[in-house]
Amino acid sequence: MSDGKRPTVSIIIKAFNEERHIAGAIESALAALAEIDGEVILADGASTDRTVEIAQRYPIKIVRLNDPTDRSCGAGAQLGFQYSRGEFLFLMDGDMRLQGDFLAAGIRCLRDHPTMGGVGGGMIYRDAGGLEYDQRMRRFDPDRGPGVVTRLGGCGLYRRAAVDAVRYSTDRNLHGAEELELAARLRASGWTLAKIERVAVEHYCGVDNSYALLLRRMKTRNACGPGEIIRASLGQPHFGLVVRDDRNSRFCVLVALWWAAIAAAAAVLRGFDAAVAITALFAFPFAVMSWRWRSLRHGLYSVMAWNTQALCFLPGFLRPRKPPAAWMASTVVKDPLGQSAQRGLNSALGLARISP
Repeated sequence: MSDGKRPTVSIIIKAFNEERHIAGAIESALAALAEIDGEVILADGASTDRTVEIAQRYPIKIVRLNDPTDRSCGAGAQLGFQYSRGEFLFLMDGDMRLQGDFLAAGIRCLRDHPTMGGVGGGMIYRDAGGLEYDQRMRRFDPDRGPGVVTRLGGCGLYRRAAVDAVRYSTDRNLHGAEELELAARLRASGWTLAKIERVAVEHYCGVDNSYALLLRRMKTRNACGPGEIIRASLGQPHFGLVVRDDRNSRFCVLVALWWAAIAAAAAVLRGFDAAVAITALFAFPFAVMSWRWRSLRHGLYSVMAWNTQALCFLPGFLRPRKPPAAWMASTVVKDPLGQSAQRGLNSALGLARISP
């Protein structure tokens, strides 16, 4: 946008080392703007692969974190937000592909409902192997279907006025659950969230080994998310919503109580009684979850996933915080092209750009 006019929508693509998928993500975003006045911003978390190199082929704004230690799940959207100008904000990951008809439908919904702060849609998982995504797709989720929801999940279209009202988009300190925290702040401020009967994105997961995923979550601090979100919401108006809606934090408490019960049995009981009690207590959650999923493999994985997050809860809770609304040190790698160049690219893609 070279004339200074506020675009209708800013599509913010959060990415770190997404060289396999970034071209598809960007092209899907540009195609979605065929009949909507908008901008695409790649918010790069200091990638070490060819993500930025590939992205530079396209007429989009590219911004990059200066300090890799600032990298987190919450940092990406906030990095893009601080450079965005759109009336609406669409947040997506670098391994997603935006479906062409979602933006127009989402914008209509937000304009028709002035108290709605954000709208989402369905998500189709691609290349999603392993126990993690099998459980995720089979698990009952009241926020998955259309209607009023508590959060939008991994992507969503937000009203800029709503995000401005709560001061920042996603919390840069959070390595997980950042969409839930944003949703809680919006809802505590009186905004509603909803999903419509449209597919929003295809998500290319590329996960086969779920236990390797758990290890990666520990290394990237994603497993610290429950502790971080509780710390972030302490004393805030949205604290009650976070406690009520974050199932992972509740599981961390249950795991802590489980281990406390085992420790108490070991301290109080002796001999055969201690062995029986400890064995029964230890086996109980594995048995319950194996029955719940009708699978020993799924039961074992569920309990291991809970323990991974419980182990990281305290480090996440105690981790020092930076002001979430403060400017993030970053570099503009590439400015967006002018409207004429944008039209040229759309013509090459067989698209037509029409301002509303």
